[in-house]
Amino acid sequence: MAKALSHIRVLDMSRVLAGPFLAQNLADLGADVIKIERPGHGDESRTFPPYLKGADGGTTDDSAYFSSVNRGKRSVTIDLATPQGQALVRSLAAKTDVIIENYRVGTLQRYGLDYESIRRINPSIIYCSITGFGQTGPYRQRPGYDYVFQAMSGLMSLTGERDDLPGGGPAKIGVAICDVITGIYSSFAVTAALLHRERTGVGQYIDMSLLDVQIAAISHINMNYLVSGKVPPRMGTAHPSIVPYQVFDGADGKFVLAVGNDGQFAKLCEIIGQPSLAQRPSFRTNVDRVSHRDKLILLLTAEFAKQPVAYWTERLIAAGVPCGPINDLRQVFADEHVRFREMQREIPHQRAGVLPILANPIRFSETPPSYDRAPPALGEHTTSVLAEELGLSTVEIDSLARAGVI
Repeated sequence: MAKALSHIRVLDMSRVLAGPFLAQNLADLGADVIKIERPGHGDESRTFPPYLKGADGGTTDDSAYFSSVNRGKRSVTIDLATPQGQALVRSLAAKTDVIIENYRVGTLQRYGLDYESIRRINPSIIYCSITGFGQTGPYRQRPGYDYVFQAMSGLMSLTGERDDLPGGGPAKIGVAICDVITGIYSSFAVTAALLHRERTGVGQYIDMSLLDVQIAAISHINMNYLVSGKVPPRMGTAHPSIVPYQVFDGADGKFVLAVGNDGQFAKLCEIIGQPSLAQRPSFRTNVDRVSHRDKLILLLTAEFAKQPVAYWTERLIAAGVPCGPINDLRQVFADEHVRFREMQREIPHQRAGVLPILANPIRFSETPPSYDRAPPALGEHTTSVLAEELGLSTVEIDSLARAGVI
């Protein structure tokens, strides 16, 4: 089938998560992505366990972490610290549409691989730099990982139980959410820049900051603060503006209830056998319920403890009241709806035999994502890319290898 980005070539010079996530999104949509890695070492995430099981029953050198964001790419090992390596990357960049990098500010300028240097040989290049704090500002030289930006963005001030309750205090999200959201925002930015170039012929530089992205992603909570001037507290699983909207305990486990309007609340009251609750002045509207949160939550907690989770979720869902169980990952991938939507798929893998992958959630009718190439071994495509794309001979490639350039 047709691929939306089959005419686009990408140099992925990024490591770990945000940049590789962006590059994999482009690869899923058909882009030819060449991943540039350090000889003998490669992307740091190659060393993050666990590792894939080999087709022979042993263990491979392929980490699950690396495999999660590097499918669809060709791996080329080049030492950027050498003049010959820099020349190879510039030659590839001259034939490239998009460059993705996440080096510390100023690093690639020393190698002549920064945006201004590449633009001189390829004026239409889309060049996306992903850093913790961005290319400008007093913190631009600071190092940082996702955890730091969860803290500095305000996200951890909102996540976790109230300080006055057991287990209270700030908590991090259980996934590197700043990296993932930055990968998503960057995917949007790159495709928008490509569309602009198609109309104008003009490339551009994209400066992506994990801190900027996470502040933006706090969205309406930040807007509430900017309008009111009130710093929101941590509320555990509860919602600051909607009640009831949190985790409750059934007789055998926990579930999430998300009552988004007064009509849904009236249905909830019928299901728990107390329809008159919806007419009490304290609970009639959402504004009333927010004002009398603690009283209502005590009532609901007592009712929900009387029956198992399945009892409540089946009846609530049938009535159109949003709710759901809190699944662990085994339950997620066993869920009939998740299986129907094929969010878990399999692709052939040279060393593991078969590799389970997470499907791209984008559902195009005409140009669906494809998964044609497994995550590469380190340097798997160095020889073929240099020969096919740059026209280097076997003698030239062997000479570069002996010199440690590739």
